[in-house]
Amino acid sequence: MGAITSFLGDLKVLLVAATTKPPPPDQVASFSLLVEGNAARIPNAIALICEEEVVTWKELNERANRIANTLKSAGISKGDCVSLFMQNRIEFVVQAIATGKLGAIAGLINTNLTRQQLVHCINLTESKKIIFGEELTEPLNEVRTELTLEDGKDYLYVRDTGTDPAPNWATELDSSDTNSSGDNPPESRQVETANTAFYIFTSGTTGLPKAARVSHRRMLPAARMSATALLRIKQSDRMYNCLPLYHGTGLMIGLTAAFTVGASTVVRRRLSVSAFWDDIRKYECTSFVYIGEFVRYLMSHPETLKDKENPVRTIVGNGLRPDIWHDFKNRFDIERIGEFYGASEGNGGFANVFNKNCTVGLGTAPAKIVSYDIANDKIVKDENSYCIEQPIGEPGLLLIEITGKSEFEGYTNKDASSQKVEKNVFIEGDSYFNTGDLMKVVDVGFAFGQRHYQFVDRVGDTFRWKSENVSTNEVGEIINQHEDIIFTNVYGVEIPGTDGRAGMVAIVLKEQINAQNINLESLSEHIRENLPSYARPIFIRLLAELPTTTTHKLQKNDLRDQAFHFDKVSDHMFVMRPGETTYSKLDSDFYDKIVQREVYF
Repeated sequence: MGAITSFLGDLKVLLVAATTKPPPPDQVASFSLLVEGNAARIPNAIALICEEEVVTWKELNERANRIANTLKSAGISKGDCVSLFMQNRIEFVVQAIATGKLGAIAGLINTNLTRQQLVHCINLTESKKIIFGEELTEPLNEVRTELTLEDGKDYLYVRDTGTDPAPNWATELDSSDTNSSGDNPPESRQVETANTAFYIFTSGTTGLPKAARVSHRRMLPAARMSATALLRIKQSDRMYNCLPLYHGTGLMIGLTAAFTVGASTVVRRRLSVSAFWDDIRKYECTSFVYIGEFVRYLMSHPETLKDKENPVRTIVGNGLRPDIWHDFKNRFDIERIGEFYGASEGNGGFANVFNKNCTVGLGTAPAKIVSYDIANDKIVKDENSYCIEQPIGEPGLLLIEITGKSEFEGYTNKDASSQKVEKNVFIEGDSYFNTGDLMKVVDVGFAFGQRHYQFVDRVGDTFRWKSENVSTNEVGEIINQHEDIIFTNVYGVEIPGTDGRAGMVAIVLKEQINAQNINLESLSEHIRENLPSYARPIFIRLLAELPTTTTHKLQKNDLRDQAFHFDKVSDHMFVMRPGETTYSKLDSDFYDKIVQREVYF
């Protein structure tokens, strides 16, 4: 009976997904109206919990209205940008809702930015004002002279612990101040889905951050898909969200998904692996939103008898890799994993609506996987200069077609937007969004005849060595299986006198294992037996912890630049010397021979 119910549920979701399309651009609907609707429908139900503070939908809406009406009095109107610089907490959500009620755009600034990048993000979006938290006063104060904002007028301060008063160059915003009206401003009923809701910034790993436009028309269907098809949650559910809310996954796939069905959300400022499951049990959370690397952190903790004793039924996120998928699902008794693929600036993605293992699921927009020359970093074209579609099962570059239903909203910078669009891909006049990612179609068994996809690697994360393409993700997953290792980060490095890039892996070892007692013979055997010769890393670097972005994604740029060079790396390093089968310490004598091109790998 359970299998039949599950089948019918999947069929219903497939029908919904097949008929779902973005709302008309002139339809009145927004992120903020979700809150107004919940305040009217379920006023006394819990909306948010954070640091022991509990807020109902009615209270959340009234607090946002007070801020919205204050911003309105200060001259903010539809289309204006207000930068939001604040850590994850209830006031962040209040300010984001308030800005949207006026049809203004919230520029969501990474809370880790300082100096040049912080100035760039505020100025790039031509922000009229910046709302900032007490906890971030210092980094903002450092750059005030480089901004076009006016002291005492355009800097809006929001208390945190209340330890420090508002600085003399800022005005305090207080959502609990009943002197401001708690009524819905009329502007909230004039916001259309085509209007931009947020600017979400790229990580800036290849230059300064770019501001991606996120409209209500793109955001609301994504949130609905997350809630109803991936998570399958309802009002009685409670979501745990420790991802940064300035990022699309935490904001759209997590928070807004909960808003869509009126579920409550537990907001945490940042991930705490030690507190994670205790929080889940304490607040009786039935779901959470994840990034793959933080799942690795959870898996790195020793197993306990309590692992399965948790109320979580369903989770949603991206980046959960196949090498830990089954172990994680079984260890914590997770019923549904709603893995998805997408980008803040993208025009489509993939969603694992059928709960199949190790896949990002079905496409939400027309997509093609095309042949890509990794060595020369370019798309392979036929004699007519058109792209070549890859056979099923073969990895290639993912392109998503730009149509009326899958529009590319792009960045605030037109040149940056145009660089992400491929024209005349298969026929004259067509356009596709270039994701920059390698994907492949995978067989997941019966799934209503739909193709399922699996992420392979970022284009820049795949390198070529010994005339073969090497996927850093696939190599990393295999090395991660060794019993002494918690995390790995694989990347390609240049060796003088060789073609392509050689493999190098940075690893974090389990507690009580270090450079002195690491079992190099065992690790060497594991790599030798499980990887082809061209994919085996030449160098190993030991790290205390892996560098990650604020959304817990692995950072490779600095590691790649530092490579195995002694003047840039102080960590222990090992090398697989030509003709040998076991890694040994990389010393200065052998390093000099490599640099002087006296070693042939």
